[in-house]
Amino acid sequence: MRITTGVQDYVKAIYELQQVEAPVSNGRLATHFGFSAPAITEMVKKLESLQLVDYQAREGVTLTPIGEKVALEMIRHHRLLELYLVEALGMSWDEVHAEAEVLEHVLSEALEERISAYLGDPKFDPHGAPIPARDGTLPQRTSRLLTTLEVGQSATIVEVDDRDSERLRYLADLGLLPSTPVHLVERAPFDGPLTLDVGDPPQRQVIDHRLARLIHISLAG
Repeated sequence: MRITTGVQDYVKAIYELQQVEAPVSNGRLATHFGFSAPAITEMVKKLESLQLVDYQAREGVTLTPIGEKVALEMIRHHRLLELYLVEALGMSWDEVHAEAEVLEHVLSEALEERISAYLGDPKFDPHGAPIPARDGTLPQRTSRLLTTLEVGQSATIVEVDDRDSERLRYLADLGLLPSTPVHLVERAPFDGPLTLDVGDPPQRQVIDHRLARLIHISLAG
């Protein structure tokens, strides 16, 4: 089986998109990658020929067990690399996603094991995302979006979406980092901003509803 860098990117994207809704349509893949419909269709057919996806016309694709294994291996590489770049090389959390996107494709299994051992076989990356274990299983936890918090409720941030470095820097400036406690003081109507007490001692911060959707929390108590 020939697993190219492009194939790896597609199966990883399909895995992440199907966590929201499955099957994953060609249209969603086109939006994700910014490619034309014919280019997406061509790659989907290639993935199907490699037995990485099941494809149904007018519905979309779902990963096969083989495809899911490939996706989880790439996600493990990516998240281990992000943590290594932060912990060992001192890079900031907003820098490491782009670097890991490149390095995940060339990381050998031997080096992966050394990095994991060096880091103490971690379960979560710098943004709080779970790192798949060697056998492909994921750490289990219950989380929800910050936007679901009710006024007066408290929670702890467990994960922040890592795909936009500018937003990560902004959220870090507000103190909205994994393991940070938050308390919802006020919610503006019609998907307006959220007013939060952040950290201990608390600092009053206001965050746009769209940014709040990038943050996953665990309810306090």
